[in-house]
Amino acid sequence: MTYSTILTWMTFFPLVGVAIIGLVLAVKRVTGLTKTQVDQVCRVAAILGSAVPLGLAFILWRDFDPEAQGPQFVHHMVWIRSFNIEYFVGVDGISISMVLLTALISFIAVLASMPWWSQVDDHHFSKRGVPGYMAMILVLQMGMMGVFVSLDFFLFYVFWEVMLMPMYFLIGIWGGPRREYAAIKFFLYTLAGSVLMLIAVIALYYTSAPATLVDGTPAVHTFNMLELARNDYASMAPFTVAGVVVPFAKLMWVFFFIAFAIKVPMFPFHTWLPDAHVEAPTPISVILAGVLLKMGTYGMLRVNWGILPDATSWAAPAVAVFGTINIVYAAFVCMAQKDLKKLIAYSSVSHMGFVLLGMASFTHQGISGAVLQMWNHGIISPMLFLVAGVIYDRAHHRRIEGFGGLATVMPEYSGITGLAFMASLGLPGLAGFISEALCFLGAFPVFPALTMISVTSVIITAAYYLWTMQRMFLGPLNKQYAGLSDLCWRERFTLYPLAFIVVVLGFFPAPILDLINPGLFALVDSFK
Repeated sequence: MTYSTILTWMTFFPLVGVAIIGLVLAVKRVTGLTKTQVDQVCRVAAILGSAVPLGLAFILWRDFDPEAQGPQFVHHMVWIRSFNIEYFVGVDGISISMVLLTALISFIAVLASMPWWSQVDDHHFSKRGVPGYMAMILVLQMGMMGVFVSLDFFLFYVFWEVMLMPMYFLIGIWGGPRREYAAIKFFLYTLAGSVLMLIAVIALYYTSAPATLVDGTPAVHTFNMLELARNDYASMAPFTVAGVVVPFAKLMWVFFFIAFAIKVPMFPFHTWLPDAHVEAPTPISVILAGVLLKMGTYGMLRVNWGILPDATSWAAPAVAVFGTINIVYAAFVCMAQKDLKKLIAYSSVSHMGFVLLGMASFTHQGISGAVLQMWNHGIISPMLFLVAGVIYDRAHHRRIEGFGGLATVMPEYSGITGLAFMASLGLPGLAGFISEALCFLGAFPVFPALTMISVTSVIITAAYYLWTMQRMFLGPLNKQYAGLSDLCWRERFTLYPLAFIVVVLGFFPAPILDLINPGLFALVDSFK
């Protein structure tokens, strides 16, 4: 293990931005600052709070050793001694890519929230309070980062719940016309999963073997995820519920899986996602699709696959079936969508199905493709929601059939949208192709029928993206939109870095694969 405080700084530095926002609000009356000045300071604080973790992420990437055993950049100390709770953070091959993704997408989302460098008045949420919005987005970043670095289960759960509150307010206050409905639906679905997770966490804690805290204090039970992974839960005494004998490990596996499946979201728990995306402000949709969905599949890998391997082997065929349903069902639903943002939301449901299918295969190619797909989708889907936001800011609607011929007045926007569509449908030479191909390559030897069914989604995905491009960008120009402006500098600052990554990783995915493969291969080999 390499010991460092860099992950702690990456996790909690956004709170420095929150503190600056709170201080500005506290001294506003004394200093005589106007509302515009307060808003500007809060925006700068948000950029600072997200930029520093991004800078630290580059250091993390540079110094991470993929071949090293165990977690790296560990910060480990006793937190609540009486309950054997520790502050234990670190990264390994399972989490490193998600930590980097969180830092990048959070910074992009903050930039997308700025009115600077923009010719259009697109930030209606500014009228509902810039300080609160910026504070919430920074707290959300802290919660997301904390989930991916936590190696103590109690700490993991705390960060998981912290993330829920700011997302609820960001949708419910700064969202669209049906924002309250979407926010409550998101909250209730996620909270239901959290209850199941809490029950399972407590059960694992009280059935864990004795361990030793980091300071040498003996503990009867532990929340340490690395220690929990060494326990043989398959041999635990079963439960008897209404006369039915239920194996302990399998029941706990189901509890955890449902909690994480809601976040993915996996069919049939997916219905909260389209509503949340449609009503959320564009930068929040960027975070929701780019990072929050990955918390579900990451949790499965860290907990279900890492701590309950026997139950995972038992449930793998079902996971593959649900992954296939996600892929094909959501792709067909996309064909029927008239709202661009809802189409992109359902495409996320479809593409997260590839992750489930690859994970269920227990092959090197499948697990590598699954985590690479998590990263690639985390880059491509924010691009898609950003381009949806661009046209909404100008036309004030997202009806696909309401446009036509936009390529003649917005050529730059049309080009970057086409790139995002092609990357999402898996065009060779772009990032989406590599990860989907690896998922299919790893799944086919294990689930040939399901893989062949899933492959058909590639045709459906191409159909709905090409049809969308035809209706929006080709054909005669809709005179109503003849005066629309092309991309502004703020939009370029958010879209072009993501486009660059999509193109580079399409030809050279080694920067991510080299980080994740040794740790992932070790996880797969533990099942053999």
